[in-house]
Amino acid sequence: MPLKPPPPPPTPAARRRANRILALLKKRYPDIGTALDYQDPWQLLVVTVMSAQTTDENVNRISPVLFARFPTPADLAAANPEEVEQIIFSSGFYRQKTKSIIALSKDLEERFGGVVPDRLEELVTLRGVGRKTASVVLAEAFAAPAIAVDTHVRRVAGRLDLTAHKDPVKIEADLKALYPRKAWSGISMRFIQFGRDICEARRPRCPECELNRICQWPFKRV
Repeated sequence: MPLKPPPPPPTPAARRRANRILALLKKRYPDIGTALDYQDPWQLLVVTVMSAQTTDENVNRISPVLFARFPTPADLAAANPEEVEQIIFSSGFYRQKTKSIIALSKDLEERFGGVVPDRLEELVTLRGVGRKTASVVLAEAFAAPAIAVDTHVRRVAGRLDLTAHKDPVKIEADLKALYPRKAWSGISMRFIQFGRDICEARRPRCPECELNRICQWPFKRV
């Protein structure tokens, strides 16, 4: 079967529009980063895994207790799962999250000497660490060029016609094609916060949105 040709690069007009969108989001959020509390890349890995299907505020309440009891990857790697489950119970899906954060800590100890790698290809080999989590760590802890695609990024990028895809990997590729590499690390958190503040899933606040004139989403509220 012949390989599909790569998609054509974005047009200059598409890039200009994308950069205008990002400029407006930078004006709204001049300085932004993850709302998750952490002290090092390993803690950021753990709290990002814990943040699935819960709020950052909830994770920030739980994580000090977790890290006081298990202050290093080696400590968490050797932890009793039942004790971890009791600590992170209120985060939801606590059994799966416990398996993931213990497993990633074991992998760090056994394969990386307890040091979080700063390359995507290595981060995603850790059990429990997907591409989104790895990209968050790269962008936030290492200031590396990376774009994490979560439900907010997917929704905002789709509504703003920056992508026609639903698959996170393809959305990531579309955004990377639209924006210069030096801008990648600042994109995800601005899209995420905008999705929380304005471009909500069920009741987007279109009338008060500074992107209203740019947005071509057919279901926007005016």
